[in-house]
Amino acid sequence: MNTAMYVLLGILIGALFSVVFYFVNRRKGNRITEVLRGDYDRLISDAKKEAERIKKEASLEAKDILYKARAEAEKEQRELRKELNQIERRIRNKEENLERKLDQLERRESSISRRERELNQKENEISEKESRLNSLIAEQMKKIEEVAGMTREQAREELLKKVEEETRFEAAKLIRTIEEEARETAEKKAKEIISLAIQRYASDYVADTTVSAVALPSDEMKGRIIGREGRNIRALEAATGVDLIIDDTPEMVTLSSFDPVRREIARVSLERLINDGRIHPARIEEVVDKVQKEIEAIIKEEGEKAVFDLGLSGVHPDLIRMLGRLKYRTSYGQNVLQHSREVAYLAGMMAGELGVDIKLAKRAGLLHDIGKAVDHEVEGSHHEIGVNIAKKYGEDERVLNAIACHHGDVDPICVEAALVAAADALSAARPGVRRESIENYIKRLRRIEEIANAYDGVEKCYAMQAGREVRVIVKPDDVSDEISSMIVRDIARKIQSELTYPGQIKVMVIRETRFVDYAR
Repeated sequence: MNTAMYVLLGILIGALFSVVFYFVNRRKGNRITEVLRGDYDRLISDAKKEAERIKKEASLEAKDILYKARAEAEKEQRELRKELNQIERRIRNKEENLERKLDQLERRESSISRRERELNQKENEISEKESRLNSLIAEQMKKIEEVAGMTREQAREELLKKVEEETRFEAAKLIRTIEEEARETAEKKAKEIISLAIQRYASDYVADTTVSAVALPSDEMKGRIIGREGRNIRALEAATGVDLIIDDTPEMVTLSSFDPVRREIARVSLERLINDGRIHPARIEEVVDKVQKEIEAIIKEEGEKAVFDLGLSGVHPDLIRMLGRLKYRTSYGQNVLQHSREVAYLAGMMAGELGVDIKLAKRAGLLHDIGKAVDHEVEGSHHEIGVNIAKKYGEDERVLNAIACHHGDVDPICVEAALVAAADALSAARPGVRRESIENYIKRLRRIEEIANAYDGVEKCYAMQAGREVRVIVKPDDVSDEISSMIVRDIARKIQSELTYPGQIKVMVIRETRFVDYAR
C-alpha cells in the first residue's frame, strides 16, 4: 500500500513540474521572440545598406571594365587597320611587278616573233644555197668522173682500199708495240708479285722430316727387342706393319715402311718400350694401340690447325684427316704438310696482288698435294689421286683443275690454278729447301761443270747457288758474241736432257775483253 502511494505521489510531482516548466518556457519564448524581432529589423537595414554599397562598387567596376574593353578594341582596330594598309601596299607592289613583267613578256614575244621571221628568211636562203651547191657538186662530180675515167662508186672503193691498207699497217705496228710493252710489263709485274710473296712469307729452308732410325741406349737392348726366338720383334712388326732392321750398326735400329704414319707409330712405340724397359708381346700390343690413338688425334689436330690458320671453311672432315697425314709424309726431305701450307700462303698472297679469289687460291694450294697422303695405297700419280679425292668430297671444279695442273700436265682454266702451280714451283725449287744425299749433290755439280767445260773456248766454269746457276767464262779471243749465244743454248739443252734436278738451272756465259797497257 505504501509502495502504490509512493508511485502516485511521484506521478503527481512529475506532473506538477511539467506544468511549471511549460509556463516558464512560454515566458522565455516570448522574451526571445521580442529580442529576435529587434535583431531582424536591424539585420534588414544593414543588408540594405550593404546591397547599396555593393551595387555602387559593381557599377564602378563595370564602368572600368567597359573602359578597358573599349580601349583594347580601339587598339586592335588600329593594329588591324595598320596590317590592312601594309597588305594593300604589298598588293600594289605586286600589281606593279606583274605589270612590269607583262611588259617584258610582250617585248620578248615581239623580239621572238621578229627572230622567227629572220630565221625563216635565213632558212630559205640556206635551202636555196644548198640547192645551188648540190647542183654545183653534181656538175663537179661529172667533170671529175670524166677526167678520172672512174665512176663515183669505183672511186669510193679505191679510196676505202687505200685507207684499209694504211690502217692495217698502222694497226700491225700498234699491236706489235702493245705486245712488246705488255710482255715487258707482265714480266716485270710477275717478278714483283713473286718477290713480294716470297718476302712476305718467310719459312725455314728445310722442313722437318720423319725419322726412320731409333737410337738405343746400348747394344744389349737389341736382344731384348728381338726377344726369345724373335717373339718380341715379330709382335712389334705385326702390330705396326713396319719392318725392323737390326744389323751391325751400333746402338741403332732402322724402321722400314712405305706408310709414313705406320713408321711414326712404330718409332714412338719402340722409343716408349725402350724407356719403359718392359718388352713383351702383350705390352707391345698395348703400347702400339695407345700410340696409334695418339697419332690419330695428332693427325686430326694438325689438319684442323692447317685449315684454321689459312682461314678456310667447309673442308670435309676426311680431307682434314688426310691433310694431317701429310705431316708424316716427306718429298726429297721436305715435309709435305709444311709445303702445302707454304704453297697456300704464297698463292693467296699473289692472288691478293692480282685481285682474284684469295680463298680459292689458298684452298687449292692447301689441297694440291692431297694425293700424297694415300699415294702408297692407291695406284696412279699423286695429282690424279688428289683430283679423284677432291672430286669425291665435292670440291670446286677450279680446285680440281689446280690440283691436276700444278705439274704442267693439264692446262689451267683459271688464274688461281696458274698461281698454285707458280707457288708450288717457288716452294719446291728454292735452294736448300729439299734435301738430297751428298753424293748425288756432288755428282750433279761435277756433271754440270763437265758438260760446260766440254765446249771449245771455255776457260772456267763454276756451278753456283746449290747447282741452280752455272757461270761459264769463255776466252774472248777464241769465242765471239754469236758463238757465246750458241754455247749458252747448247749447254742448257744438254743439262736439261742429261740431268734430273728440281726447279730450273740458270746458265750464264760471260765473255769479257780487257785492254791493258802500262805507262813507263
